Amino acid sequence: MPAVTGRGRADAPVFRPVRGTWIAGVLGVAVTLGGIALAVALPGDQFGVMDRLIAGGIGIAAGIFLSRFATIHARPEADGLWVRNLGPGERVPWEDIEAIRFSQGMPFPRLDLSNGMDMTLMAIQRSDGERSVQEAQRLADLIGR
Repeated sequence: MPAVTGRGRADAPVFRPVRGTWIAGVLGVAVTLGGIALAVALPGDQFGVMDRLIAGGIGIAAGIFLSRFATIHARPEADGLWVRNLGPGERVPWEDIEAIRFSQGMPFPRLDLSNGMDMTLMAIQRSDGERSVQEAQRLADLIGR
């Protein structure tokens, strides 16, 4: 692991899924291009401008949604863990994270927070196999510092 500063967490590598990012990126491009190609290829005598706009718009909207999956990550910082799941990002202070749970069968680990709530961490995904377990352990080590 690279040298760290501050509380010992700021320079740790970013947590990012591998398979999920790759698949979402490829599908996002394919669906966007497919929607645009469909909009262009629709026969003009049967489909109007609105039909073309809707077909292209659905492809673009699906591509934008899939791009959110492709940019999921969690970034360790000196004052907390910046978590970006599908919604807007959120910083969770280190002192608010009590534990990480990643049992067999869980698709993503969950962070137990000091306020009694928990948070899903989509940046580590079970679909990455053994790498996901190693990344969960690396996060647990960061939380324990």
